[in-house]
Parts: sequence; structure tokens; C-alpha cells
Amino acid sequence: MRIAGKRVLKTTAGLETRPTTAKVRAALFNIWQGRIADRDWLDICAGSGAIGAEALHRGARRVVGIEQSARAYRMIQGNWQAILAHRYCPNTPPAQVFEVLKGDALQLLPKLQGQTFDCIYFDPPYASDLYDAVLWAIVTYELLSPQGELAVEYHPKVWQPPPQVEGPGAGLILCRQKQYGSTALGFYGHCHLG
Repeated sequence: MRIAGKRVLKTTAGLETRPTTAKVRAALFNIWQGRIADRDWLDICAGSGAIGAEALHRGARRVVGIEQSARAYRMIQGNWQAILAHRYCPNTPPAQVFEVLKGDALQLLPKLQGQTFDCIYFDPPYASDLYDAVLWAIVTYELLSPQGELAVEYHPKVWQPPPQVEGPGAGLILCRQKQYGSTALGFYGHCHLG
């Protein structure tokens, strides 16, 4: 797998992770191109780590990944370290950092309370029951920065994003949806529900 057309990433064999396709990844980074450099990212269900690697490559200040698979966790660590070791983005912040957390997303998200992220990418296994619970956790623990955006990757025949996610105080509202073949992205931003 390649990021930004140059760097090759290691991936796990088999069906342990389902990498985001190059087409969807390119579309996401075209949509978010103005919110990458010097920003904080959270990659939930990081899988191959390609999204976080691309964010680092394009100058994200900090990338935090959450992945349950031990094998994928080790691979992400190596890939992201290689990105930082071979920086070729002219706008790279001087002190880029990353952290990969191994474990269940619903157990790890509360531990991030007090931190906020400008971009959150959430790509669970399509048939999982994580969608609604993770959206609720993001709102409850206030992980999305006030001007931030959350992108959720999903299969439209398996799950449909709710128009809004309520939580204590500020909630999230579905701002737009894009479809790329059998894969879709739903984008959420802040709103005040009342």
C-alpha cells in the first residue's frame, strides 16, 4: 500500500484488517486538505494505519491511533515511525508525534477525555456494533475540537449514520455524505442541541 503516491506501507496478510481503499483515502484527504498540517488527528479502528500515516506525511502535528489487533498495532507503530524518519513534506511541523493505543475502542476512548482532535477518522469493521456506541463516546468525552470534523466510513447497506448524535451539551450533526462505490463517508461537526 502506498501513501501520497510514494511511500510503501507494510500491511497485514489476510482479512484481519480492511484497509480504506486508495480512492476513498484520496477523496478524504482532498476534502480535508486544508485541515491537515499542524493539526491533531484521531484514527479509531486504525487497521493498516494508512489514514494516520497519510496525515503524518501531510504534516499533522499529532496522530493517535486505536487498534485492537496486536499484529496490526505493531505494524502501525513501524509504519508511522518510518514516516517520521523520512519526512518529505516541506510544511512538516518540527515536533510531530504519534501514539498507537492497543485495545478496544470503547474502553480506550474515555481515557482520551481532556484531549481534543481536529480530525477524527472512524472506520470499524462494517458489520460491527461499534458505530453508535463510538459516536456517543466521542460526544460524551468531548473528543472533537470545536471546529473539528469527524468522518465515519461505512457500508450503506449495513449501517446508516444518524442525522445527529446527542450528548451532554454539544452534540454532533451529520453535515454531508459522500459515496464511493460500496463505501460511504459521513461527516459530522458540532452543533448545540436544545
